[in-house]
Amino acid sequence: MSNIKNLKPECVWRNFHALTQVPRPSGHLEKIQQFLLDFAKKVGVEAFQDPAGNIVMRKPATPGMENRKTVILQGHMDMVPQKTKESKHNFETDPIKTWIDGDWVKAKGTTLGADDGLGIAAIMAVMEAKDLKHGPIEGLCTADEETGMYGANDLPAGELKGEILLNLDTEDEGEMIIGSAGGIDITATLEYKEADTDPEDAAVKVTLKGLKGGHSGLEIGEGRANANKLMARFLRSAISECSARLASWNGGNMRNAIPFECEAVVTLPKDNVEALKDLVADWKEQFADDYKGIESGIEFFADDVATPTTEVPVEIQDNLLNAIYACHDGVIRYIPSIPNIVETSSNLAIVNIGGGKAAVKILARSASESMKDYIAETIESCFNMAGMKVTLSGGYGGWNPNTDSEIVKVMAKIYKNLFGQEAKVQVVHAGLECSIILGKYPGLDICSFGPTLRSPHTANERAYIPSVPKYWDFLVKTLEEIPEK
Repeated sequence: MSNIKNLKPECVWRNFHALTQVPRPSGHLEKIQQFLLDFAKKVGVEAFQDPAGNIVMRKPATPGMENRKTVILQGHMDMVPQKTKESKHNFETDPIKTWIDGDWVKAKGTTLGADDGLGIAAIMAVMEAKDLKHGPIEGLCTADEETGMYGANDLPAGELKGEILLNLDTEDEGEMIIGSAGGIDITATLEYKEADTDPEDAAVKVTLKGLKGGHSGLEIGEGRANANKLMARFLRSAISECSARLASWNGGNMRNAIPFECEAVVTLPKDNVEALKDLVADWKEQFADDYKGIESGIEFFADDVATPTTEVPVEIQDNLLNAIYACHDGVIRYIPSIPNIVETSSNLAIVNIGGGKAAVKILARSASESMKDYIAETIESCFNMAGMKVTLSGGYGGWNPNTDSEIVKVMAKIYKNLFGQEAKVQVVHAGLECSIILGKYPGLDICSFGPTLRSPHTANERAYIPSVPKYWDFLVKTLEEIPEK
């Protein structure tokens, strides 16, 4: 039994704890979908699963509140399945093990799932509550947000009745988000015939780990190291200085997470093995110096391994390495009118090379459709020059701010009255489902908010305990003061 159930507000933390006991990695949502349907039946609210895999709940207004606008409370039910190298956790079968570290709730060796488990927990708390005042409410728990926003993209038109959407998927308490970036997935692939390895050669596995990683939208502007980019720098040096040849490369595992670890196997003449290991030590120092003040736990080391029978042909190896080296990663530019907010970025998320196949996956984001097209076409051109096939998929538009939003004005006033300070109203470089849902329901008035989370999409994900009571009180008071129809 996790002691997070003893935290306040009990209604939110109890439901979040229940969610941690149900496996719900993106792409494997059968258990959480049934859990939410069973929950709704237990607490006596209408619920169903739609063709997109979303769970929709409906709760009528409390007496005297029937004339209020219908509110949609929205969050996503899936979580990013990231874990440490040492963790044996199976996200499809095992519950998340939570623990309290001072003012933070964390998970043992894995992502916590507070993104967006605390949003879903708040929806559950509202649905079961008997003492809240509110108008008609719909709960929309979307499917597979983290892997492509499939639930929102396939949301049936006409399914929702609400006029206001409160998205509960923001990670800084005290912020009210009124706009977000669009995004697009870029996948470059190549099949090649492997070359035979010189049987006299040795082989070394080079491992890079200990980077912070993080959310490829919210934390892309912090200058964190990308494991794939660092490995590209090392391999370029190893090939030129130690006559190394690439046999395999595996780095990153989530399109929307900055890759925090990577490993590559290289072959080389036996006489050059010690020189390569010295080169690894030199690059470890260089990486530590380059990212001083940002990364503090970089591990970079080499291990002798059995020599593989095949490797990447020289020309293919050089083309792949050049393309990965040249591929832009990080911030392209900030919003010209809001210099402290990232407008356009790309995340070189996943590299898999070996066995005659190469695949590279990048997630590009932008608040500007023009700049989103620009960065996507830039990256496409980069990998096309390496002879790779490039596919663009999963594109979604940005959420343009509505500065005249009625609900944002109401909520800003509520926040000031509750906490004696102004809420920060802004746009965010993350991709929120709001833009997709707004495209299907263009009349919605939308605001996004949530408790404070740090390092989502990493095994260091954590939720700031003191922010959750404020998040809940803000939601409850907002529901009480929803405008009339």
